[in-house]
Amino acid sequence: MTSLSPVTASAPSTPAANGTPSASALSSDFQTFLTMLTTQMQNQDPLNPIESSDYAVQLATFSGVEQQVKTNELLQSLSAQMGLSGMAEIAGWVGMEARSEAPAWFDGQRPVTLSPDPAPGADQAFVIVRDTTGKEASRQAIPVSAGTFDWDGRDTAGMPLPAGLYSFTLESQTGGKVIATGRVETYGRIIEAQGTDDGPVLILEGGTTVAPGAISALREG
Repeated sequence: MTSLSPVTASAPSTPAANGTPSASALSSDFQTFLTMLTTQMQNQDPLNPIESSDYAVQLATFSGVEQQVKTNELLQSLSAQMGLSGMAEIAGWVGMEARSEAPAWFDGQRPVTLSPDPAPGADQAFVIVRDTTGKEASRQAIPVSAGTFDWDGRDTAGMPLPAGLYSFTLESQTGGKVIATGRVETYGRIIEAQGTDDGPVLILEGGTTVAPGAISALREG
């Protein structure tokens, strides 16, 4: 039997967004494939013709590529529809306040509501406030009982801090020794819902981006 080198379609000149050839490119490549296959049949040795099973293998290979491209296009369409569905679900959250571990926006006047959760057994708890550079702006003692707490936007000396984004860390102590540290959840107002390649996200006041799954509570703004 004469050995046969598989006939493959040439690579498309313009790939789709996900790296697979588009339907139009695939159609063009299929015409090229048929031309090459016809040429191969016309120039084969009549005394030693190519087995029909070899042609079947080549056709099956190309058919498999075609099905993969169509499947990828269908998955892209479904993904887009699911993204729109997710956007519709969270669109009603705009204007509400979301609780998350994201930095909170302080407007220079309105207090920021925190939701600290001191470690069990702690006899002291401190909320540490940092600005966008990571510099400590305030350290304030709070009750060790869990519950919401309003930060009034002042530094350790009691002076008002400028408007901006601030992050919050909770330090739990027992007998003067730190036994646990962790991020403090804050309430921030949702100003926008956006769709991204990774799914819908929420934009909080101050520009912080939060995934819907990172939000632990909602309340009226």
